[in-house]
Parts: sequence; structure tokens; C-alpha cells
Amino acid sequence: MTLTNRLSQYKSEGLRDKPTVAGKLTRVVGLTLETTGCRAPLGSLCEVETINGSLQAEVVGFAQDKLFLMPSDQLTGVLPGARVTPLGHSYGVPVGPALLGRVIDGLGKPLDGLGPIHSKKTIDFNAAPINPMSRQPIKKPMDVGVRAINSVLTVGQGQRMGLFAGSGVGKSVLLGMMCRGTTADVVVVGLIGERGREVKEFIDDILGVEDRERAVVVAAPADASPLMRLKACDTTMAIAEHFRDQGKNVLLMMDSLTRYAQAQREVALAIGEPPATKGYPPSVFAKLPRLVERAGNGPEGTGSVTAFFTVLTEGDDLQDPIADASRAILDGHIVLSRKLADSGHYPAIDIEKSISRVMPAVTEDAHQQLARGLKMLYSSYEQNQDLIAIGAYQRGADPKIDLAITMKPQMDQFLQQGMKEIVNYDDSLARMERTMQMANMNLQQQAG
Repeated sequence: MTLTNRLSQYKSEGLRDKPTVAGKLTRVVGLTLETTGCRAPLGSLCEVETINGSLQAEVVGFAQDKLFLMPSDQLTGVLPGARVTPLGHSYGVPVGPALLGRVIDGLGKPLDGLGPIHSKKTIDFNAAPINPMSRQPIKKPMDVGVRAINSVLTVGQGQRMGLFAGSGVGKSVLLGMMCRGTTADVVVVGLIGERGREVKEFIDDILGVEDRERAVVVAAPADASPLMRLKACDTTMAIAEHFRDQGKNVLLMMDSLTRYAQAQREVALAIGEPPATKGYPPSVFAKLPRLVERAGNGPEGTGSVTAFFTVLTEGDDLQDPIADASRAILDGHIVLSRKLADSGHYPAIDIEKSISRVMPAVTEDAHQQLARGLKMLYSSYEQNQDLIAIGAYQRGADPKIDLAITMKPQMDQFLQQGMKEIVNYDDSLARMERTMQMANMNLQQQAG
């Protein structure tokens, strides 16, 4: 039978619209259920009978007459030969104003104890990709309330940035600062694979009550199944896309892209996909750009999704496979330095290793010159820090290094910012201009 005839048969049998013949469970391997006797397309749901009632599982693969299923909840109470019934549909995400101020799981179910979400509209997890020729160009800067980013690493509306950091260097705090300080209409936060206690701490302490009213938080902690973590990422993106289509400027925070890749690795390995790059199957590197490309500006008449994806660098290694792949598909990266964090410098942004690729398109020449001058001063000090620390460098040997040593306290003061402090875009530029004017005055004094 040809593929065309098989598709026609599937449509005539109504496989997309109604349940088909039930099968039975034949095997459980790790988190994967194997079943025979039923047909269902990839991504659709099946209902599995257990001693505790029914369990929903998603079709994640097949081999000949076997279907591979993976549940979104804990796998308990499953018996050999259990009845498996295809449901003929997939999950849906509730969207709309009712989501603002709420905390939901990866399937759109409330976690905050505030009752059900009354939404009239439900959308699919995976939206159709936007034609790249119909996207609006990135032309406006986005105010995120953080001085170092607004001035030296300016972000544009619709840009997709990576936040590269090891564990414990303040990435969650920086995300919270941007959530509070941004001028975006809606903030969508995805907390993927984090410790359970960090979810509540982020919402109550870092995000705060006032800013929560314009935010939607999607949480899938570390103890959630890999399928739930994957769905949480898709849910986060689908909600951001919905508000963008309504003409809103959305700030999307996803913490973290690495946990998404790890969840996909668990699913792929469970269904038999071979590992390729340091234990990661090829499907991981195929799914990363599909997720990231969903952010950005929409067509004319819609809004934008400005996205920050955190990337965990294992052992602070920026050449980690996921970090390397992410850097290639994002519009820039902000590196958080453990060295700066250990010295009490917060936010621990290493401006020397960070870059915003769309900054030239959203800033004026004068702004870019000031930012380059500050980065050059900062880099001059960092590259000679060891010589300066041990006293091997003598003043007068290099005017640039002399100026960098003189301006080091002012640069640190400029780049540091309190967790509760919000600095808007204009104030950030004015402060950078004053700092560089002071540098020019010191340079003239040295020359005189």
C-alpha cells in the first residue's frame, strides 16, 4: 500500500477525529510503555488502564506494530496486558487574559491553588512556523531595567538572547530583575527542571506580588517527567505566541534551555535513538532551533516576543554541546562569571565575553561608541589583572592600562546593581555617558 493510500485510509477511518481500536500493554521499560493492537499518530494521547484508574500517555514513537508511549505523570499502578485506548487528540493549552497572574504546570493546569482557569480558547502546543520574510525587523530597543544590559548589551524587541551561567551565579535573580524592570506588556516565565523550592521562591521573593499580575509562570520542577518538562517549554512558548498575536510586546524567560535538551535526550534514548554528541541524540539538536525560532517578532500588525533562554554551562564550560549549539542559533549571549559572583559583583555579567548581535540595529552611533569604549577599558584591565595584582605592571608603561586601573572602581560601580533596583533605559545611557566622560578627563590628565 502506498503512503497516499495509507493516509487516505487513516482519514476514512477517522483516526484524527475519534478513538480507534484499543490495544494492550505488553512491556514497560523505564519510563516507556510499549503497546500493540492499536494505531495512533505521533503526539496523540492514549488512555492506559491502571489499578488507580486511567492514565494518559502520549505517543512518542513506534516500531512496526508497537507504539511507544510516555506518561506525563508518575508511572504507577500499571499492570501487564492493561487496556490502551487511543483518544484521537493531543493536549491543548488554555490561553487568554485569565492566565495573567497564574502559575500553571506543563499542561496548563493551575498550581497556585486559585481555582480553575476560565479560558474560552485553547490552542495547540506547536504553532505553525512564521515565514521568515513576513517577520517584522528588529528596530526598537527593549528596556529590561538592568543598567549593564541596557547600556552595553542593548536588547531589541523581538531578539532572542542566551543567558549562559553555571549553577549558583545569580541567573534566577537576574531574570527576576528583568521581569520587574521591563517595559513589556506581558511577561511569560518558564521554570523548567528547577528545584521545587526555587519555584515558590522565584514567584514570591524574586518576581513579587505586583509584577506577578502581568506575568504567567509555567513550572515543571526537576521531579516532573521528561515529557512534562518538554510540554512545559512548548506551553510557555505557545502562551507567549498567543499574546504576541494579540499585539502585545512579550518578555519571555525560559530557565532553562539545557533542561529542555536533557528532557528530550531522556525521551529519545528511552525509545531507542542512539546518542551522537556526548550522549545527546540528533533529535535534541533538531528540536532546539525549532523551539528558539518560535520567539521573535510576528508579522505586521502583531507584537513581539523578546526571549531570554538560560543555558547551564556544566563546569562553567562554554564549549558544552548544548551551550555551543545554543550560541549558534541565538541573537547574542550574556555570560555570567563565577569569578565575579565569588567577588560579590552582582549581577555577575562579564561584558567582555558577552555580545548583543542586534545592538547596532537598535542604537545610535554615539551609544555604540560609548559602549565600545567601556568594553575596551574593562577588557584592558581584565587581560592584565594578574600582572597588576602581583605588582609586575608599572604605571606609565601603557596609557590604556593606566586608565583602566584608574577607572576600575567607577566601572565596577556602573556595572553593579542591587536586586531591588530598577534602572530604566535612558538613565542607563546617561550613567554610561558620565562614566566615559570621567574616563576622558582622566586620560587628558595623564597626557598632560
